[in-house]
Formats: sequence, C-alpha cells, structure tokens
Amino acid sequence: MQLRYNYRVYPDAAQRESLARAFGCARVVFNDGLRARQEARAGDQRYVSDGDLSKQVITRAKLTPERAWLGGVSSVVLQQALADLNAAYRNLFASITGKRKGRTVAPPRFRSRKDSRQAIRFTANARFKVLDNGRLRLPKIGDLEVRWSRSLAAAPSSVTVIRDAAGRYFASFVVQSADEPLPHVEAEVGIDLGLTHFAVLSDGTKTTAPKFLRRASRKLRRLQQDLSRKQRGSNNRRKAAVKVARAHARVADTRRDWLHKRSTEIIRDNQAVYVEDLCVVGLGRTRLAKSVHDAGWARFTAMLEYKAARHGRTFARVDRFFPSTRMCSDCGHINDKMALDIRSWDCPCGSHHDRDVNAARNILAAGRADRLNDRGARVGPPAMVAPRGEAVIHPDAACSTRSVEGLSTF
Repeated sequence: MQLRYNYRVYPDAAQRESLARAFGCARVVFNDGLRARQEARAGDQRYVSDGDLSKQVITRAKLTPERAWLGGVSSVVLQQALADLNAAYRNLFASITGKRKGRTVAPPRFRSRKDSRQAIRFTANARFKVLDNGRLRLPKIGDLEVRWSRSLAAAPSSVTVIRDAAGRYFASFVVQSADEPLPHVEAEVGIDLGLTHFAVLSDGTKTTAPKFLRRASRKLRRLQQDLSRKQRGSNNRRKAAVKVARAHARVADTRRDWLHKRSTEIIRDNQAVYVEDLCVVGLGRTRLAKSVHDAGWARFTAMLEYKAARHGRTFARVDRFFPSTRMCSDCGHINDKMALDIRSWDCPCGSHHDRDVNAARNILAAGRADRLNDRGARVGPPAMVAPRGEAVIHPDAACSTRSVEGLSTF
C-alpha cells in the first residue's frame, strides 16, 4: 500500500527564493502545455502526444531566449508538471467516456501565481536524498530543515514540496509500505454519523461533535473584518489575508488530527466497521451545509477505509436508501415517517429506541448481512424514497432523503 507522510520544512531565505523559482517554472511549463493542446484543438489538429509536448515546451523551449531560464531548475520538476497535465487529460477523457465513475471531471485550467497552493514534485530520478543529519537535499534548491514528527516506513519514491495559503512549507513523501495486520478481535460496530453527535456506535457509545469551525468562528469573523478594511493590492491586505489563512489552517489541522485519532481507535477496537454511504455533496447544498462541512464525514470514512485495508480489518458501506432510522432493530417494523426532532420513539412491538443508537444497530445488521451473503442476493428491504415532508433539502438536490434522517438541527 502506498502511504503519504507529511512533514513541516523550514527553508531559509535563499531556499525560499529557489523554491519560488521552481514553483514558477513548473507553472509556466504546465500552462504552456495546456495552451499548446488548446490551440491544436482550436485549429482542428491532432492531439499533441505526451512525448511531443515534452519536446515542445521543455526541450526546445530551453533553447529560446524567452524560456532559457527554465534550465535554472531541475528538469524532473518540469517533467512532473507535464505529468500532472497529462493525468488531468486522462481523467477528463475517462470521465467523458464513462470509464471514470462519479461526477464529470472538468477540463484542466491554467495555473496562476496567485493560487493559494503551490507545489513541485521530485521523483527518484531527481536523486533527492534524506541526509544523516535529518535535512532533505533537493537538486538546485539545497538542504532543507525538516521537522521529523515520525520516521518514514520505507525509502520514499517521491517527494512533493508544498507551499500553502498560510505561507507554510511541507514535504510530502510517498512510500510503499507493507500491510500491518492488527490482532484479531471479535467486536464489530455500526456507525451512524450526525451533527449533534459526530458518531453514534451500535454499542451505544456517543461521540459529541467537536465543531472546530464553530468554536473558531468568532476569531475568524474578526480577522475577516480586518481583511475587508484593508485596501486592495496593499501589503497590509496581503498580511491580513495570511492571518486569515493561518486561522483556517489551524482549524483544519485540529480537525484532521482529531479524525485520525478517532478513526484509529475505532479500527483498533473492532474487526469490522460499517458506515452509511452518506451523500455529503448533496448535504452540502442544504441549510445544514456549514455544519456538514465542519463535521468532515467524508474524510473520516476515507480514513476508516484505508486504515481497515492496511490493518486487516473489514470496512463496508451500507446503502444510503436503507431505512436505518425508521426501522426497529428488534422486530424490523418500518415507520412511515419520522421528523428530525424526534430523538426517541416506541415501536408497536414494545421496544423503546434512541433514534441514533437504533440506526447504528441497523447499519451493523445490514453490513453483516451483506458481507455474509455470498450469493449476492438482497437480504434487506428494497430501496425506497422517504416521504417528501421528511426531507430537509431542496427537491432538486442530488442526494437521497435518507442522508439527512440522522441529522439534527445545529
């Protein structure tokens, strides 16, 4: 399995200038390649192949006075910029022809020096090296100071140097790591995700939503007001923009750290994990959009999925149309309608259910049934549309109504 390890790096003034030059050269090569292909299409010419494009915008461009300065950076950086462009076109063609699932991929766009994120990539051909003193040696840039929070699992195959909107620099290593199975445990868990409680487990455990963005909203509001008062194009406005970016970066870092710790704990304690396949994109169009994005469900489930694969655990998603909230986990009775403000309910069979715990138990049962049913037949109720009055979304939103059943008003 390929893993990515990110570390903070601290370049000095000369190294920051060299990195800025490398960012600019990679950006120019990417834009030149994109322009060449757009002009070829506008002139009804054949698609410019990867090899011909490399010769045109790198090899021959270096011999011209207008692009002679491309020789001041590593050629690997320029080749990787074109590799990103080629990958963008492959994704576009795969999306158009239906080979790539999901939403339609947009065509590649021109990169700008004003983009909040700048990045360059070095592969093994560039002969980058981690020195014995802990510094990272990059060709034509120098030895960068790295804050090693942990050791690399294996020798890296590539490293990407990133500058974010807050002006911070990171080195992102890609390594090939072997799976590390955890000891077998008998516990299995179903997870119902929500807003009041971030995650409710089938064993009754409830994790309160941390609401990182909400907690920092007061400071963010003040910084954004300071930014709006600054004159456009001034140095003070650029400084204020960096302060806003740093505040948002602090929120994102805190959320990511919390999600990593919680997902690791769940994977360590359970042999199988089942979650509902929420339509986060659709929920992001509702009145709960800010709270949905603050929760970070998509990243959390992605962490659970790759950590389960790495540590020998089972991970599965339950169909979003499965009526986990309205179904009794004891007798299987399905209610016709249940408003969001109903947090507990009684079944005709005599069972009393907490709304979220009952949903988590149903998700666990559905996940087990799908995994144990080796013939692939449906063992649960068929997909159905929830009553219109139960949905809290726009009728045209690309999301199932079940996706908001487990949510409570923020």
